[in-house]
Amino acid sequence: MLPRPNRLTRGADYKAVVRRGRRCATAHTVTYVTASGDGHSTRFGFIVSRQVGSAVVRNTVRRRLKSVCAGALPDVAPGSDIVIRALPSAASADYAQLRDEVVGCLSRKAAA
Repeated sequence: MLPRPNRLTRGADYKAVVRRGRRCATAHTVTYVTASGDGHSTRFGFIVSRQVGSAVVRNTVRRRLKSVCAGALPDVAPGSDIVIRALPSAASADYAQLRDEVVGCLSRKAAA
């Protein structure tokens, strides 16, 4: 579980990250990253639409993504805002596939 300071909670924040963030698309997710540089803690947000599946499937995908991000938190630069959108194919992806995709995108965006 991500602590409250590490979560995006406002719709306006989600919208700003998706519109202005750098985008990294993979087979099961699309990751948007912005770096504000103001020193606040890294914040994550998740978008898992009904196209992914039933409520049980959506919550499973969301929990997996949260777990991946909690593990990657120390490697991400402070002040970053990250939104991860799950694509419908994420419903059939296992944890290892999601972890590899998200960590790969986060490391690519951190280097850029």
